[in-house]
Amino acid sequence: MTGRPSINCGRKRNKMRAALPIIALVFAQPCLAQTDPRSSPPAGRPLEAGTAGWSITVGVAPVLSPAWQGSRDMALSIFPDLRINYKDVIFASIPTGLGWNVVNHDGWKAGPLAKLRFGRDEERGGSPFLITGGSDALRGLGDVDAAIEVGGFVEKRAGPWRGRIEVRRGFGGHDGVVADGSVAYQARRGRTIINVGPRTTLASREYIETYFGIDALQSQRSGLRPYSASGGILSYGVGGTVIRPLNRRSAITLFSGLDRLGQNASDSPLVRERGRRTQFTLGLGYGFRFNL
Repeated sequence: MTGRPSINCGRKRNKMRAALPIIALVFAQPCLAQTDPRSSPPAGRPLEAGTAGWSITVGVAPVLSPAWQGSRDMALSIFPDLRINYKDVIFASIPTGLGWNVVNHDGWKAGPLAKLRFGRDEERGGSPFLITGGSDALRGLGDVDAAIEVGGFVEKRAGPWRGRIEVRRGFGGHDGVVADGSVAYQARRGRTIINVGPRTTLASREYIETYFGIDALQSQRSGLRPYSASGGILSYGVGGTVIRPLNRRSAITLFSGLDRLGQNASDSPLVRERGRRTQFTLGLGYGFRFNL
């Protein structure tokens, strides 16, 4: 079945997995510990990049999150944090991806976008930066390779509100289509910036089947009954960040999210018997920005 996990891992896959931390740094910010980008440091920059050329933000972010999307087991990972921006035109980070604001006028932004989604490891869940925790609930289901997702985005800001839609198609670990939608409200309390709002993710059958479907061989190896998923709502929930600038170049960011898997994912025996439909993430990041 296209996009399904492979049980046998060859040398090529091992080399790819070993290179993922390097790929993550190139793309400019640590991503999810598992397969859900919302388990990572927030997409928003802790400091404005400004308008004078290139800027780089470096830092670190410990993240407590499910060991894999749908897991009941929690894992602690410490991610290196690297973001790159050129004015308000080009941006690069794992949560935001590598993108270009082709349209940037009157509160509107739109353009092409590419994102990296880390793979899933059946032995522990998948984070290349795992410190403690993990999960053995995936054993027998095989690994899922990393995927590059290519598509575009549209964003609109109106006063303190921001709405954003992204649509991406995967290549590699999955060949499904993913659509993220979010609305956020921003408030300021002195120097502190607070963002909070709802979010949802839709996914095609190919995507949900890759991470939550169970074929006959996987059923035999894992002991879980076979399950064939369909497309629809992957998850929905609310996320928030609290950003506290320390000075003009550094800031700390507290971020959290509470999400619930949609029915097509949560009906999988993997989630019903070994996981949990409600997912919680908590993290704290520090970043220092310098201009080139």
